[in-house]
Amino acid sequence: MIRGPSVSFSIWLAFCVTETVLCLIPGPAVLLVVSTALGRGLRSGLGAALGILAANTLYFSLSATGVVAAHAASRDLFAAIRWIGAGYLIWIGLRMLRSRPSRQATAQPVAPTRSFVRGFVVQSANPKALVFFVALLPQFINPAVPVPKQVLMLGASSLVIEFLVLTGYAHGAIRARELVGLRFAGAMRRAGGVLLVAVGIRLAFSRS
Repeated sequence: MIRGPSVSFSIWLAFCVTETVLCLIPGPAVLLVVSTALGRGLRSGLGAALGILAANTLYFSLSATGVVAAHAASRDLFAAIRWIGAGYLIWIGLRMLRSRPSRQATAQPVAPTRSFVRGFVVQSANPKALVFFVALLPQFINPAVPVPKQVLMLGASSLVIEFLVLTGYAHGAIRARELVGLRFAGAMRRAGGVLLVAVGIRLAFSRS
């Protein structure tokens, strides 16, 4: 199915379609970007998106050396990663629920550095991301062809797709806030907090 030094067009297209569908499904990454954009503005939302992409870049790099598969083989380590990610999501959600209405936050620019770190930590500790790189990515890899070059091509495609999707979600969140007005921004932020707590609880008790 794969010919030449890299991934064939048909395999690459199948990977891009699969990646797009998975990115469009709201998960911890999407919820974090949306809630951050709602509460702190577009720059912070994009900062969270870049942190998520940085974590994915790390995972792709580890995939090329087989480190991710080796780590995932440890059930205890996988469980620890799941609990860390769940706890962090719940903590962020609770902070959003306790925060004041975001009128002042939207009036003053917020450095996106903290949002970048949050995005990186959440995605690094997301078991769903780990499963993707362990179980799904190898389906598009031909072991008879140098793996690093294939991972590089698929990784670059994945980063572009996820960046476009997350950017779209961030812009959509800002547009939604503009339509409903600042008076409802606090309620929308609290709703995002509830969703993050719910996702964190679901990750904590997930067995897959």
